Amino acid sequence: MQGSAFRIFFQTGAWLVIAFLVLPILVVLPISFTDTSYIGLPKESLSLQHYTNYFSDPEWLRATWTSVWVGLVVATCASVLGTAFAIGCWFLSDRAAMIARWILITPILVPPVVQSLGFYRFWVTLGLIDTHFGVVLAHTLLALPYVSISVFAALSNLDRNLPRAARSLGASVMQTVWAVVVPAARPGIASGFIFAFIVSFDEIVGVLFITVRNVQTLPKMIWEGIQDNIDPTIAAVATLLIALTLIATGIGVLRRS
Repeated sequence: MQGSAFRIFFQTGAWLVIAFLVLPILVVLPISFTDTSYIGLPKESLSLQHYTNYFSDPEWLRATWTSVWVGLVVATCASVLGTAFAIGCWFLSDRAAMIARWILITPILVPPVVQSLGFYRFWVTLGLIDTHFGVVLAHTLLALPYVSISVFAALSNLDRNLPRAARSLGASVMQTVWAVVVPAARPGIASGFIFAFIVSFDEIVGVLFITVRNVQTLPKMIWEGIQDNIDPTIAAVATLLIALTLIATGIGVLRRS
C-alpha cells in the first residue's frame, strides 16, 4: 500500500514536471496564428499573416541566415579545436588531463553575464565589437567545452593499447591519430558539432554585449522585438524553430531504431 502511494506520488510529480516544461511551448502555437497585431490568442479566425511577415521581411531572413552561417562556422571551428584538445588530453597523464579539462570547462561554470562582460572589455581592446568575426570567436570559446566533453566521452571506451600497437607496427603519430583515435572519436565529434551549433544559434547574452547594429542574429532580433513592440512574428519564428527541433529529433530517433 505504501509502495503504491509512493509510485503514484512520483508519477504525478513526473507528469507535473513534463507539463511545466511543455505547456509554455504549446501556448506559442496558437499565438503564432493570431489575427491580431499583438501577442494574444486568435479572436475571430486563424491567420498566417505573421508567418508571411517572417518570410517576406528581409530583416528577419537576414538575421536567420546570420545565425545559421555563424552557427555552422562556430560548430566547425569548435569541433576541430575541441577534438584536437580532447585527443591531446587523451595522450596525457590522468592528472594533467584532469587539470586541462577543468580549465576548459570554466566557460560552462562562469555565469553568462560575467563571460559577456569579459568579452566586451577584451573585444573593445581588440577592436572586435560589432563584428561577425568577434561573434564567431566568442561563440567558439563558449562552444569548445561541449565539443571536448563529447569527444572525451567517446574516447573513454578506446583501449589505450590500440594506439601503442599501431605505433609498434610502424605508424607515425599522425597516422595513429587519424587511423585509430579519430574513428573512435567520431560519434563524439558529431554530437559536439550539433551541441556547438545549438550553443551558437541560441546564444543571446554575449551578442547583446558585443554587438550594436552591424550584426543581427535571430535571438537578438527576437529580443529586440519583445522589447520594442511585442511583434507576434516572434511566436511564428518560435513555432518554426520548435517544428525544426522536433523534426531533427525525430530523424535522430528513426536513425537509431
